[in-house]
Amino acid sequence: MIMSDDHWSGLELRHLDSLRAIARTGSFRSAAESLDYTQSAVSQHLAALEAMVGLRLVDRGRGRRRVDLTEAGRILLAHADAIAARVSAARADLREYAAGASGTLRVGMYQSVGARILPAVISRFAVDWPGVEVQLRETNEDVSLVETGDIDLAFTVLPLPDGPFACAELLRDPFVLLTAAGSPLARRDPPPGLTEIAAEPLIGFSPCPSMAIAEGTFRANGLEPRFVFRSDDNGTVQGLVAAGFGAAIVPVLILDVDDPRVAARPVDIPPRTITLVWHRDRRRSPAAEAFVALAQAVCATLR
Repeated sequence: MIMSDDHWSGLELRHLDSLRAIARTGSFRSAAESLDYTQSAVSQHLAALEAMVGLRLVDRGRGRRRVDLTEAGRILLAHADAIAARVSAARADLREYAAGASGTLRVGMYQSVGARILPAVISRFAVDWPGVEVQLRETNEDVSLVETGDIDLAFTVLPLPDGPFACAELLRDPFVLLTAAGSPLARRDPPPGLTEIAAEPLIGFSPCPSMAIAEGTFRANGLEPRFVFRSDDNGTVQGLVAAGFGAAIVPVLILDVDDPRVAARPVDIPPRTITLVWHRDRRRSPAAEAFVALAQAVCATLR
């Protein structure tokens, strides 16, 4: 039977930390080591937590080498993870507040943004905010570190995942079919359609939000693209296309447009929308706001 809400007043972060560590490591001993607690302390935290909620949270079946959460434990774990993320974000906010204009701005980025957008933004930002250090972290369009407060801003593409996110749109980046310059596909008039492209050997990027847009368009039309190789490196993809290993569906922003070995053709896939994302419940510093504004100004010149 679930206890009354009054019992929850004794809930402490360490109780939830122990539950999360047990779920993560699968044992009380490993959980204690990861938290630098004694094993008895972790056991006490869990016992107190189970007493508060009035439910068994961990399956302690004999003979089992791994400790698993019960269904009730998994439900509470989801809330514990969210609470931990908010605490981490609050800690980041206060660090930022204490640092003022001489602090650090942590920005998540990915390859094509790093090559085409960031250099101009950072050079202009350094002039306007000389006391703020910009720390870059490659995130491959993932924004989970924004939720936990580990980074302040992140470049990504729409749609955003569920979470406490807000964003500013920077650029609509169309997809093209990239082929070897001498390929029959490069000379096709009109350009090849999705059905014809899906039958070709394709070189793709590892799964990411941008690839999800392209591949989702094929599948929405009942087609399954035939990928023969995937890479995280833009240069590798373009080099293999130039060598005739296959064609590729790529955003314009990643292209080396001066490469005579390849040709780009229009393709019937919606453009990706590049954005800068931040935590909607965190205080955004003046430096972060200025960085967003500069990114928008730089991207306006790329349109």
